Amino acid sequence: MELRFNSICTFPLPTDLFALAVHGNSPVVAIGLASGHVQLQRLPAPPPNSSTEAKANTPSTNGYGTIETAWRTRRHKGSCRSLAFTTDYVQLLSAGSDGTVKAAATETGQVSGKIAVPRDPNGKLDPPTLLHALSPQSLLLATDSSALHIYDLRSNNAFAGAKPQQTHHPHYDYISSITPLTPSETSTSGYSRQWFSTGGSTTAVTDIRKGVVFESGDFEEELFSSTLAGGADHDRIVTGGEKGALRMWEGGLKGVIKGKEKKLTIAKGESLDVTCSVPASVVEGDVVAVGLGDGTVSFAQTNHRRTGVVGRMRHDEVDGVMAIDFDPDGRLISGGGSIVKVWEKNIDHFSDDEDSSDNEGEDLINPNGTNDGGSKGNSDEESDDESSEEERPKRKKRKRNKGKDRGKMNHIMAFKGMD
Repeated sequence: MELRFNSICTFPLPTDLFALAVHGNSPVVAIGLASGHVQLQRLPAPPPNSSTEAKANTPSTNGYGTIETAWRTRRHKGSCRSLAFTTDYVQLLSAGSDGTVKAAATETGQVSGKIAVPRDPNGKLDPPTLLHALSPQSLLLATDSSALHIYDLRSNNAFAGAKPQQTHHPHYDYISSITPLTPSETSTSGYSRQWFSTGGSTTAVTDIRKGVVFESGDFEEELFSSTLAGGADHDRIVTGGEKGALRMWEGGLKGVIKGKEKKLTIAKGESLDVTCSVPASVVEGDVVAVGLGDGTVSFAQTNHRRTGVVGRMRHDEVDGVMAIDFDPDGRLISGGGSIVKVWEKNIDHFSDDEDSSDNEGEDLINPNGTNDGGSKGNSDEESDDESSEEERPKRKKRKRNKGKDRGKMNHIMAFKGMD
């Protein structure tokens, strides 16, 4: 199998990207910046799956499609460290290095509630590192001090209280990723009550009722990312770390406890900063997209019968990839440095050849396809020139240019084919 994507859009940002969240029902992307700004972008409709001629007449391919900025605001005084939509996508949650978490209406950006992150044991500011809406009632919030707070959400998605309902410390270091496990067959809500996490060089599983139910030993490498990828019950857990290899466990919590892991080398010695399961609607075969510290995105088949790298593309020549996800139409969104890119599966060059996995290590995907042109983004009520040099928790391989001042750069948005 050989998987290829074409870059159909490049969206420059005024400062470094620190957070990205993709809407699950609409072609909408939320972006959080080092300057503390949060903005919502709307992508054009994708081309139809019919004839080549029909595709050529759609906005995303004929040069008339642009990314629209629905709203933009300076949401945090420091950097915006994490973004997450609520489970119904009505609210967008943001966490900043200023120690606040805010809930805002997705459509308008109007703030509906906010909380102050609890301080660390020494009484100092404890900036958040991750947000995750586990269910309509529960929000997970991780911080620099390794704390994992669980907050209650009201029915209108505003915060029910200023204090967390529970606080756990599943890791000795800050939590770098959170992945909900597949809900049990007896679940009536359809939402998981357990999640897998990575932090420092360990993994853990936490239950919303029982607390931390599993803590691993030391893997002797820093772990950065995790996701679920296929398996008999969609319960194969995959993690990425600093040494360039994926670790995989079959069977969810039971598999993690047994400790029978498999490894798949993606790029020896290069950090695997972010992982994301590729939807079955895009490609079958339990494929995981991996964002690397060297600025590339690799695609790895994790099926126990066939494993290997089945595609690569380059997001950026300098900065690492810190976010990857898929929109509802199967387009890949990648972010890192000061750019966000949109990619479309190259159907003309897709194959499911048994021997194609031997191409491991080749640049299977053309990284080019950047186009300039388009319209200027919406201005905010506050100056864009105020960018923060404050960094999120540092990753050993993360390449980030500190103090870039691109506040006066126009927001150039263009889809492939634009003059």
